[in-house]
Amino acid sequence: MLKTDTDRNQDSPLECPALPSLLEDIRARALEFRGARRIPQDIVEGLRHIGVYRALVDRRFGGLEVTPMAFLELIETIGHADASAGWVASFGVSATYLAALPIATLEKIYARGPDVVFAGAIFPPQVAVRSGDTFVVNGRWPYASGCSGASLIGVGIAVEGESGGLPRTAVMPASAVSIEKTWDTIGLAGTGSHDVVVQNVPVREDWTFIRGGAPVIDTPIYRYPSLGLAAQVLTVVGLGCARRALDEVEAMAAGRRSITGAPTMADRPHVQAVVGEAEAALAAARAFFFGVTEEAWELLVDGHDVPETLANRIRLAATHGAQVSAEVARRCFELGGIASVQQDHILGRCMQDCAVVAQHAFMARGNYEAAGRVMLGRGSRPGYP
Repeated sequence: MLKTDTDRNQDSPLECPALPSLLEDIRARALEFRGARRIPQDIVEGLRHIGVYRALVDRRFGGLEVTPMAFLELIETIGHADASAGWVASFGVSATYLAALPIATLEKIYARGPDVVFAGAIFPPQVAVRSGDTFVVNGRWPYASGCSGASLIGVGIAVEGESGGLPRTAVMPASAVSIEKTWDTIGLAGTGSHDVVVQNVPVREDWTFIRGGAPVIDTPIYRYPSLGLAAQVLTVVGLGCARRALDEVEAMAAGRRSITGAPTMADRPHVQAVVGEAEAALAAARAFFFGVTEEAWELLVDGHDVPETLANRIRLAATHGAQVSAEVARRCFELGGIASVQQDHILGRCMQDCAVVAQHAFMARGNYEAAGRVMLGRGSRPGYP
């Protein structure tokens, strides 16, 4: 369905025999997810089964440690079936920033296996009171995507005396967290990105980490720019969803006639032009996206670090991919005519989902300016992003 020239790790979830049936189930139930405002637990278990959550876990803990290209293609493929499911699956990337926890803590997290489902919400960081080697955590955090299916949840905390821009995250069992169902959106409705509320939960310091901080494991996947990858796994949902919109238009165009007597869609010059332009734009954005990923990966495998200039291009490619995906999905929606305005039409859903991907702070249009600032030698990216 979705192909790349990227070499695939033989243990990649993309090769799992159970993946095709899971994708079929996701496509068939996408409206259910949208109505429930969450991905149901049996689908989360299906994602666990195919290896989404162990894909980037270090092999010492039983993980697969696949390449970033293989993981991104996996999320793109799931996003093609349903963007909300792809978005929730994307948080399998959490293994890369949990790697900033002490080894002893990681051993506890993965003691029962590598298929640990983590969800989190960082902003705004809430003040945590230190008591010896423990922080007492209180507060509310919005946008905790996939929180209802997680076994571990992390929240952003502010600690007196700490500064530097990168937030600290406190990790706790999901049972210590309350979920308030606040997620009610036009796009990515099934992600369950509700508020999480924590009241007087003690968290030991060795169960906290700096998001984007240095990992304790020195292997290539953990030296890949973590904030860049965090943006990429979200953008690639949009790439998959926009591809779905184009596929739907092409299937629709072959036989659909206008109720006004106009020619079949595929015979209209305007439709032909838009499909050609959209295909070129999406393919170019995708090539840029996977190209910088492979460039960075080759450096890491050869024992080099990723320079700031390349890390900046990774973020630029993520921003561009998200923005192009939103535009492609919008143009596909237009080609669908009056039929696509129906509440649950696939083209309307793709447009809404891709629009929400492009609204995320990591990939919003302001990131073009941030990328240009770095390219022109006028400083680094402002703040956490």
